[in-house]
Amino acid sequence: MDKRIRVLVAKPGLDGHDRGAKIVARALRDAGMEVIYTGLRQTPEQIARAAVQEDVDAIGISILSGAHNTIVPRICELLRVEGMNDVLVLVGGIIPEEDIPGLKAQGVAEVFQPGASTQDIVGFIREHVTSKAL
Repeated sequence: MDKRIRVLVAKPGLDGHDRGAKIVARALRDAGMEVIYTGLRQTPEQIARAAVQEDVDAIGISILSGAHNTIVPRICELLRVEGMNDVLVLVGGIIPEEDIPGLKAQGVAEVFQPGASTQDIVGFIREHVTSKAL
């Protein structure tokens, strides 16, 4: 039996809008993935700790607050410190185009902006987690 892909869906910072994160979490669950949802207003440390404890394959960070250039690199740094270099990090939310290269340089695999298809997100995770396992 194949191992189910485990995805942590996280809402960092003071952003209290989680509808998009819940929609993505539901789509991942419906696609057969195991989803761990952290809830609102998580710190980077709480997110990294949850990723380690849950031994996830991917982390989906939903951020709308504009603090992505501070919070996301901190999460990536904490994951590296924990030796979780193989965890796929995805970001969704209001991310200006000019900020995407910097986030990817910090370790983000992909950025999904408003209007992204949940099927594209599911497909990206499947493709990259499956190829990582080979």
